[in-house]
Amino acid sequence: MPEDKKGGDVRGELSPERHRVMKLCGTEPPFRNEYWDNKKPGLYVDPISGEPLFASTDKFDSGSGWPSFTKPMKDGAIEERTDESLGMVRTEVRSKTSDSHLGHVFPDGPGPGGLRYCINSAALRFVPLEDLEKEGYGDYLELFKKR
Repeated sequence: MPEDKKGGDVRGELSPERHRVMKLCGTEPPFRNEYWDNKKPGLYVDPISGEPLFASTDKFDSGSGWPSFTKPMKDGAIEERTDESLGMVRTEVRSKTSDSHLGHVFPDGPGPGGLRYCINSAALRFVPLEDLEKEGYGDYLELFKKR
């Protein structure tokens, strides 16, 4: 069945991989996921709600094999929770609008904030710069203008 613009099929269901990652707090394998090495300009949005979560302008190669960002797009788009699974304490990152697991945030990133938002590709939908306007994200074009 074809996918709708939010990443589910036309009935609003998630693909099995998106469901495993987003609703069952799964993790994709490193270096074998859709966006770990994507270098195109654009937005990474919540596949369920369409909420913009991260911008390619904040993406960097962390060497981890997952898409990594220095910060979320805007305050309030994500929430953080303590995750004590797998015998360690980490900070889980969730989409606030869809209450879905995205990945984790670590204090070993570059830049002034020093954070690395390590996110599963299956928890994101990439909207390329050239499609922002037609997909309703035209307000974000300013992020990509050269200064």
